[in-house]
Amino acid sequence: MSGDGRIVLVTGASRGIGRAAAIALAAEKAHLILVARTVGGLEETDDAVQAAGGSATLVPLDLRDGDALDRLGASLFERWGKLDGFFANAGVLGALTPLAHLDVKLFDELLAVNVTANWRLLRSLDPLLQRSEAGRVVLVSSSLARKPRAFWGGYAMSKAALESLALTYAAECESTKVRVNILNPGPVRTAMRAKAMPGEDPETLPTPEDVAPLVAQMLSPEWSENGACLNYRESTGQE
Repeated sequence: MSGDGRIVLVTGASRGIGRAAAIALAAEKAHLILVARTVGGLEETDDAVQAAGGSATLVPLDLRDGDALDRLGASLFERWGKLDGFFANAGVLGALTPLAHLDVKLFDELLAVNVTANWRLLRSLDPLLQRSEAGRVVLVSSSLARKPRAFWGGYAMSKAALESLALTYAAECESTKVRVNILNPGPVRTAMRAKAMPGEDPETLPTPEDVAPLVAQMLSPEWSENGACLNYRESTGQE
């Protein structure tokens, strides 16, 4: 896979799958635009990216700041004039609770971060992706989007909406050089998973570093599939 000279934006880049994917892309000499809320976490990822042979631009940003998301595309255009990849990794869990008990503020946050932020980013980044010779977009979802479970309603609802958004954009990009796909990483050893399943043995789960090569592959110029939803475990023969 050739990542040399490619410009790739990663949200949720300070930890977990976002961080691991950034490092994997850095090993292919891509320039990473790293987005996360915490400056310290971004700087740690930047150190790892440089150690892997890549380079990065750090963008401390809260995805709930819609105006800042709208400005991001213009800023990237002024500097690079294009965008080759967008890994929409950042998301929030909300709370595991009956729908009738889900706090209104948490519901609003699930929509704001998991859905609205990604729509605003796609809207802001689309002109840049279209200018790439091989624009690639990967959005992170969950099996819960299609197989809801009790108490996971808020999170499942937001991921179902995200998948609809992603597949619509994929259909609109069918006749272009942009390819848009969904990744379901499944249970992975992340802070979000630990919060959701505190009694689970993390040693039984794949690590973000295990998932990262598939992300890099889906963001590569060689990736031609469009509008697909890939499951990490199935893709690696684990199911």
